Amino acid sequence: MQIPTLIVAMLVTGQALACPATIDRMSGPASWYGPRHHGKPTASGLLFDQHALTAAHPYLPFGTKIVVTARKTGAQATVTITDRGPFIAGRILDLSEAAAETLGIKRAGIACVDLAFFRAPPPVRPQPRQPDGPEPSPAYRAAGLP
Repeated sequence: MQIPTLIVAMLVTGQALACPATIDRMSGPASWYGPRHHGKPTASGLLFDQHALTAAHPYLPFGTKIVVTARKTGAQATVTITDRGPFIAGRILDLSEAAAETLGIKRAGIACVDLAFFRAPPPVRPQPRQPDGPEPSPAYRAAGLP
């Protein structure tokens, strides 16, 4: 489900610019992984740290920050996507050991969670720079003046 949101991004020349963003949500079972993978490279190239608040997701871009809420405990953790997974059908997320501990789901090993994350609007392509003044005349350029 997508919920349209309006975020005031910045002030430029005294005008507020509104940048639409989307809050995406997912729900489903999540598990955790830890000691066996600690210190090994993740799909993003970073070394896995079981003590960091990270997660593996099948397709969210690396570096995406998501808010994970454990349905049973109501606990929340903000994790960063650094790896791909889970590789067990039906699961939507693999959490680091620290994230599972924060959410209170480490002992259970698997739990129902809700995910929320922002999907930014497409990047704005820079416009060609406009000259600051009139184009110099051919005679001015021929004289070699700056």
